[in-house]
Amino acid sequence: MRFISKFSFIALLLFEFVGSAQAQFRKYSNEFLNIGAGAKSLGMGSVQVASVNDATAGYWNPAGLVHIKDNPSIAVMHAEYFAGIGKYDFGAIALPSKNGNRTLAISFLRFAVDDIPNTLFLVEPDGSINYNNISSFSSADYAVLLSYAQIAKQTDKLFISYGGNAKIIHRSVGSFAKAWGFGIDAGIQIKKDKWLFGATIRDVTTTFNAWSFTFTDREKEVLYLTNNDIPTKSTEMTAPRLIAAAARNFKINNTINLLAEANLHVTFDGKRNTLISTNPISIDPNIGIELGINNNIFLRAGASNFQRALKDGDTTNQKKVWIFQPSFGAGFKLGNVGIDYAFTNLTNQANPLYTHIFSLRIDLVKKEK
Repeated sequence: MRFISKFSFIALLLFEFVGSAQAQFRKYSNEFLNIGAGAKSLGMGSVQVASVNDATAGYWNPAGLVHIKDNPSIAVMHAEYFAGIGKYDFGAIALPSKNGNRTLAISFLRFAVDDIPNTLFLVEPDGSINYNNISSFSSADYAVLLSYAQIAKQTDKLFISYGGNAKIIHRSVGSFAKAWGFGIDAGIQIKKDKWLFGATIRDVTTTFNAWSFTFTDREKEVLYLTNNDIPTKSTEMTAPRLIAAAARNFKINNTINLLAEANLHVTFDGKRNTLISTNPISIDPNIGIELGINNNIFLRAGASNFQRALKDGDTTNQKKVWIFQPSFGAGFKLGNVGIDYAFTNLTNQANPLYTHIFSLRIDLVKKEK
C-alpha cells in the first residue's frame, strides 16, 4: 500500500491543509490573489497602485475607480501558466455615478488546475495496479471583489480619492475540501502635478478561510492505511499587506509620454525571500515603465519578484544568485476599446517559463436619445 502514497496527489494537498490548522497565520495564503489583473499592469512588472485608472482598479487599488467617468467600463483577462496547466481568468465591471464622484465595481477572479489525476485507488487490495480506477478532479480558487470609490478632494493642483473592497473567497479541491473566506481591502490615491502616489492595504482586518473536508469511508480507509492524517476542519488567516507606490508622468513632446512607477510590497509576517528581508518586515519592490504614443499605442517593460535562488549548474546546491521576473508588453487603444498584451517568464535562469497574457478593456458608451 505504500505504492499509493508515491502517486496520490491528494495526499500532498492534505498535508498543506493540515499544516494550516497548526499555524493559523500562514505566510503564503490566498496567493492566487497576488497574480495580478490586466496585461497592461503585468507588462509593467505589476505596478499600478499609483496610476491605475480603469476597471482593473478594483484589484490594484479601489481608489483608482473614480477615474472612470460617464460610462461603465469592462476589463477581462485570460492567462495560462506552466504550459497551460494552471488557468487564470479575471473580469471586472465598473459603474460610475451620474455626478462622477463615486464609482461601484465588481471583479471576479479564478485560478484553477483542472484534470488532476486521482490515484488514490490505483492499487487494488490484492496489490495489483488498475489504471481504470484513476479519475480526475479540479483544484480551483475563486474570489469576488465588491468595490467602492469616492473623490475626497479635487482642485487644480491636488486630487485625492479613496476606496475599499469587500472580498468573498471560495476554494475547492475536488469533492474533498472546500473553504469560504472573507476580507477587506482599503486604498488611497493622490495626484499632485505630474506626480502620482498611492497606497493600498490588503486584508486590512486579516482575511480568513474556513476549510471543511469530506471523505467517503473508502477514501478514509485508504488514507489511514497509507499513514495520512484525515482532517476535519481548519482555519487559515492572511495577514495584512501594505503596497506603497509612486509614479510620474514625463511629457517628452506633444505626442509621446513616459510613465514610470515603483511599488513596494511590505509584509509583516517575518522573513521572506525578498530584496529586503528582516524580521518581521519584508519588502518586495516592483518597477515598470510605459511609453505612450498619441495615447493610442503603448510599449511597456518592468521587473518584479526579486529573490535569491540556487545557481543553475551548481551541483553543490550552495551558491545563490539574485533573480527577478522580467516582463514586457504592448497595447493599443482605438476609440473606446483597448487591447493589451504582456510577455513574462517565471525565472530568468537557464530554463525560463514563458507566459503570454492578453486582456481587453471596453468603455460602454451610452447612446444619446
